[in-house]
Amino acid sequence: MAMVCLSDFEAYAKKYLPKIAWDFFAAGADDCNTRDENILAYKRIHFRPRMLRDVSMMDIRTKLLGTEISFPVGIAPTGFHQLAWPDGEKSTARAARAMNTCYIASTYSTCMLEEIAAAAPGGLHWFQLYIHRNRVVSQHLVQRAEALGFQGLVLTADLPYTGKRRDDIRNGFRLPPHMKLKNLEGAFEVCKRSLLDPSVTWNDIYWLRSLTHLPIIIKGILTKEDAELAVRHGVQGIIVSNHGGRQLDGGPATIDALVEVVEAVQGRVEVYLDGGIRKGSDVLKALALGAKCVFIGRPALWGLAYK
Repeated sequence: MAMVCLSDFEAYAKKYLPKIAWDFFAAGADDCNTRDENILAYKRIHFRPRMLRDVSMMDIRTKLLGTEISFPVGIAPTGFHQLAWPDGEKSTARAARAMNTCYIASTYSTCMLEEIAAAAPGGLHWFQLYIHRNRVVSQHLVQRAEALGFQGLVLTADLPYTGKRRDDIRNGFRLPPHMKLKNLEGAFEVCKRSLLDPSVTWNDIYWLRSLTHLPIIIKGILTKEDAELAVRHGVQGIIVSNHGGRQLDGGPATIDALVEVVEAVQGRVEVYLDGGIRKGSDVLKALALGAKCVFIGRPALWGLAYK
């Protein structure tokens, strides 16, 4: 079958991935309403197309914090890429570099940061951070990422506790024995998520700032109030995100939350978005509503699953 659009890759991944891996990637929290709304919300947004404009020359390049990328779609941080393909995050990094776009590597990568950096030298890589109760672990990760040439630090703000993903509970999801969370080996028992620090607050932005010269992007903002706080605490970017609907069910679709965040920050920081992007027209809708760039999560995993 010819692979024409992302839903073709999704169908392939669902057919060929082990059920436990597919269920993990596809899962949303509780009833999965927010996960599904991320996609459905785009269908309610309509264009007002204007005609007879000169579109013979098109340039879809943009810049993320001053670094040019070839088109306004980056790869969002997702964990456990080796569940989809043996080379895991190394393949993802190579793909992002080949397309000259940004890849945000997850704390929960199944390849080491060193392997990711070596797989795609010169690529635009940001590092996504979860802050753990053992702050030394997080501090070392930040300093490793900066030393390896990662160019941004993405703090995920919406995971004080792990969302209740029913299929993962039913399946008793754990990483297969031959896979490891490479960046956390020796730090604590693999997949013991309770070691995330639920006491993280806005003041921890200042702690991160003391550890690194990297720009800080905060991921998981959905309201104008938190957008204002992000600006006040000196971050350089905001990713409007609901964790792909995996954390809190009943929150807004990200495209619906985008407008109030953009209005709140008034251009003081760059605003990006993830969640539900499946077509070029979705990208256009997000840009038209004020996003500088979008990031895709699950579709990158489907691509890994397909060769």
